Amino acid sequence: MEKKNVFAQIHEMETQVESFKNELGTMKQAVKELMEDNQRLLTENERLRKILKREAQGETLSGNPPAPYNVLSEPKKKNEEVSDTVGEGYDNLARLYHEGFHICNVYYGHLRTEGDCLFCLSFLNK
Repeated sequence: MEKKNVFAQIHEMETQVESFKNELGTMKQAVKELMEDNQRLLTENERLRKILKREAQGETLSGNPPAPYNVLSEPKKKNEEVSDTVGEGYDNLARLYHEGFHICNVYYGHLRTEGDCLFCLSFLNK
């Protein structure tokens, strides 16, 4: 083989490897997004099952259907006091955090995969 031919083949292989690397990065990002969506849907499904179970138990105990409420927010207990200073937005962020998502400005909306996030916790404690 000639030296030029070998170098041309090496260059072509490097180009192919770089192309494969880029494709792999794209596929990894797609898998990550799918896993985050899957986790979000599993969490939401579990929460909706709990709500449905509570509604079904409420119907069987009282014989009447329970009062309607917003599915996105947890129903408030009668003896629970709601502070005027803490708004609905804070409650929604706290709910998102407890469902496993970041609420901090660093990773907002991403799935929390490694336990608690100090940024999110400091935001909730403000």
